[in-house]
Amino acid sequence: MGRRVLIALGGNAIKQPDEWGTYEEQMRNVYNTCRQIAEIARKGYEIVITHGNGPQVGNLAIQQEQAQHLVPPQPLHVLGAMTQGQIGYMIQQALRNILGDEKPIVTIVTQVLVDRNDPDFQDPHKPIGPFYTEEEAKKLEEEKGWRFRLVRPGADKPWRRVVPSPQPLGIVEAPAIKRMVEGGAIVIASGGGGIPVVRGEDGKLEGVDAVIDKDLAGEKLAEEVEADILLILTDVEGAMLDYGKPTQRLIRRMTLEEAKAYMAEGQFPPGSMGPKVEACIRFLEHGGERAIIASLNQAVEAIEGKAGTQVVRG
Repeated sequence: MGRRVLIALGGNAIKQPDEWGTYEEQMRNVYNTCRQIAEIARKGYEIVITHGNGPQVGNLAIQQEQAQHLVPPQPLHVLGAMTQGQIGYMIQQALRNILGDEKPIVTIVTQVLVDRNDPDFQDPHKPIGPFYTEEEAKKLEEEKGWRFRLVRPGADKPWRRVVPSPQPLGIVEAPAIKRMVEGGAIVIASGGGGIPVVRGEDGKLEGVDAVIDKDLAGEKLAEEVEADILLILTDVEGAMLDYGKPTQRLIRRMTLEEAKAYMAEGQFPPGSMGPKVEACIRFLEHGGERAIIASLNQAVEAIEGKAGTQVVRG
């Protein structure tokens, strides 16, 4: 059995949908999450953790908007870096308080390389931040060059900013992350899909305003640190067939070929389960031993093969 695992945490690991998002609420959720991770660590697994940041970066975007007459607003890629520090701090503090000095725990502010010619830069679709009236959206489009989509027809504020969601090509800090894991550390990295960067003609990196899918970025990190297991934790029990229909059923085990066939059938919606199953497929295709989609509350059982959807080569 492989002993290095990449744990990808869904948004419910930090903020529940019905919560306001106070520090106290988020920290309570993080502690519940970290108790599961600590138990996995005590079973002897080497651990890399990645996480979402949607609510946190959305809140920061609103703060930037409301306070722009007092302080200069920062670009989206900088907000991503801010949330990596914020959430990494909470996770590493919680794990330190649970595990004590058993293991070093560190957060790495992580850049993820993307292609500036990725088609999503021409046709962005990832919604972020607050909702706007048509008048507000047009004004921001003219002033800042932002793009908007009508996402809530009939609402008072139906328009929302959309940004590119390019494919992750590589993790800039992967060699350092891998060395730390090999040295016994639990590493928190690539939060929120990582900070998207492109490489210029001179070879230098430059941040771009985009949002990389966190599950696909987590899979790329799993590849580059040579993880044996990819464990995607979310708010459902696992991947479902016929989701939302009377015939809905949980898949306990599926092969790589079955996963590809289900994707081709459209079984997994692109905005929810689709990227998770795609991440599992990519991980196995690049040599991973096993990928799992499971509920956060069943993380330990899932890694033991007793819960969630287990995705294997054959």
